[in-house]
Amino acid sequence: MDSTGAEPTTVFHVVAMPFPCQGHINALMSLCKLLSSRKHNLLITFVVTEEWLHCIGSEPKPDNIHFASIPTVIERANTVDFGGFNEVVKTKMEAPFEQLLDRLEPPVARIIADFELQWSFGVGIRRNIPLASLWTMSASFFSSLHHYHVFAQAQPQLLPLHLIDQGEEHVDNILGISSNHLEDLRTVFHENDPRGMEMVMECISKGSKAQYLLINSVYELEPQAFDTMKAIFHFPVYPIGPAIRYMELEHSSFITTTSDNNPDYLKWLDSQSAGSILYISLGSFFVLTDTQMDEFAAALRNSGVRFLWVARGEASRLKESCGDTGLVVPWCDQLRVLCHPSIGGFWSHCGWNSTQEAVYAGIPMLTFPLFLDQVPNSRQIVEDWKIGWRVKRAQVGSEILVTKEDILELVQRFMELESCERKKTWKRARELKNMCHQAITEGGSSHSHLDAFVSDFLEVKNH
Repeated sequence: MDSTGAEPTTVFHVVAMPFPCQGHINALMSLCKLLSSRKHNLLITFVVTEEWLHCIGSEPKPDNIHFASIPTVIERANTVDFGGFNEVVKTKMEAPFEQLLDRLEPPVARIIADFELQWSFGVGIRRNIPLASLWTMSASFFSSLHHYHVFAQAQPQLLPLHLIDQGEEHVDNILGISSNHLEDLRTVFHENDPRGMEMVMECISKGSKAQYLLINSVYELEPQAFDTMKAIFHFPVYPIGPAIRYMELEHSSFITTTSDNNPDYLKWLDSQSAGSILYISLGSFFVLTDTQMDEFAAALRNSGVRFLWVARGEASRLKESCGDTGLVVPWCDQLRVLCHPSIGGFWSHCGWNSTQEAVYAGIPMLTFPLFLDQVPNSRQIVEDWKIGWRVKRAQVGSEILVTKEDILELVQRFMELESCERKKTWKRARELKNMCHQAITEGGSSHSHLDAFVSDFLEVKNH
């Protein structure tokens, strides 16, 4: 005991290792912040590459979360090479991560790693350290991939990626996958680098080695997928989403927009009427062609719809061509923007973090999937949850894109606040917002699952 008579607190050291991409890092950091607020004797070492540490090392975080770095095995700019990037992550990150574990003090008690870092399973086993895995995409996508893997195992004469092309008889007979989800899988396999998809399937194939599986989603958004996963896996599955920065909204003046210190885009939003702004952001991973970006700019200039467009490196080029009805910026604080009362819609690439932020904020979406799980995410948004409209592309010359005429007509209709179709979508978005907020309050599904995870994984027990 110390001088006050209290038992000394033993520091419980957890190492967190994200997949080195923006969305994965954001999700795991949000989870770590949630855990640090639940268990105060935690010390969390958050491991990133040196390049990522330079990018995020100065961001605010709780005192019990520390950064550590490993060498930059591949630069962020190379993420566009999906297969090559995954290959480097698979083969080059494990050794420096293990070397770091040897240097850390106090000794590491637990590891939380991105599920896609399949080598982390071996690290945990070799060192006898309990390991939890975080899946940063939807439960439905995980479930579809798992059932496809099980089906592929029964077809040894064909490579797994070839099965998707073998005709309708397979489409209707894969246990656990609906015809719609299989259609989405076909699109995902066809439109992404085969090497990258092979690694995704290899990752799924090793899923049985998981000890604890955290899913960055809300149970009520995907009840069927979660019920299926809990029934078929021998390890516990925890729906703990949305792993986004909502604590900073709820526990501070984070959303207040009256400060002179606020960025210019927030001051501009303050001057706009409620629900009048279309927010446009297409993620940090995939780069659109100049032709498509110019079609966007021409349509927005002539639409009369007010907008805030995050155009990253293209922002300075596009500012002049977009006219004065909107604002083009290279970056913004997305959750803060989506929760601003002036936002009335979100044109999104349907990345899972962005999707959950839109649900949290209660904002209808225009879905424009570009990569991997964004295709099934789009279907969930439009068909399952009914909080969005799908943006349709067509062949124009040598490119598949959305023309300025189609964009103009769509955004005008989508932002017509008094239309019956728009009101129905807005009402449903608000219903899902309430569902999401209930899940993260005390007694809600995500709150309870996170409590269960803390009890199961972060308490000192004999494993």
